[in-house]
Amino acid sequence: MVLEHLLRLSLPPHYHMEIAVINDCSKDDTKMIAELYPVITLNLLVNLGIGGAVQTGFLYARENGFDLAVQMDGDGQHPPGELIKLLSFYEETRTNIVIGSRFLTAGGFKSSFARRLGIKYFHFLNRLLTGKNIYDSTSGFRLFDKAGIAIAAEKYPDEFPEPASLVLFSKSGLSIQEVPVMMRERIAGKSSIRNFVSLYYCIKVTISMLFLFIRKI
Repeated sequence: MVLEHLLRLSLPPHYHMEIAVINDCSKDDTKMIAELYPVITLNLLVNLGIGGAVQTGFLYARENGFDLAVQMDGDGQHPPGELIKLLSFYEETRTNIVIGSRFLTAGGFKSSFARRLGIKYFHFLNRLLTGKNIYDSTSGFRLFDKAGIAIAAEKYPDEFPEPASLVLFSKSGLSIQEVPVMMRERIAGKSSIRNFVSLYYCIKVTISMLFLFIRKI
């Protein structure tokens, strides 16, 4: 469904879109379904996890000279039509990384109450470490320009990449802003974060962010 909507999406005339599906050793029909569409399918030989899978997409974008890359989940959470909002914001601001945020406007799926508490904690931690107010720090709906692609292709975090990567991008001098988008509840698959608000998860993400903060870039 996501691929069908993306392929029907009408972009501004000066844009040409190429779609790449990252198949991280999926045990479902991802490979078979993707190959039914006119898209690039990157089948990983070993499971790299969410960080490695996303970095693969950025490596492909860098090696093929793309000016922009958009990270989007394949589970239906990120409506393809909302991509236009990210592009429009980029056109106006030339921000290196534009994040689609579910918390800047009313409406749309906001995630569970427990997850929202965790997201608020990571908003606080990111503000403490970077000085930036990124309210949807776990959003995987992001647009990158060439500078953003270069950093993400080279150094994207392996674990807990969404909140941790904001520390990396900020230390690298990239500009980061949010744009309000309407998200949906996922229609397929399971979250890569099973126990989002567990003490164990919060401690591990916090350590990852602190390590990136003190590490020399």
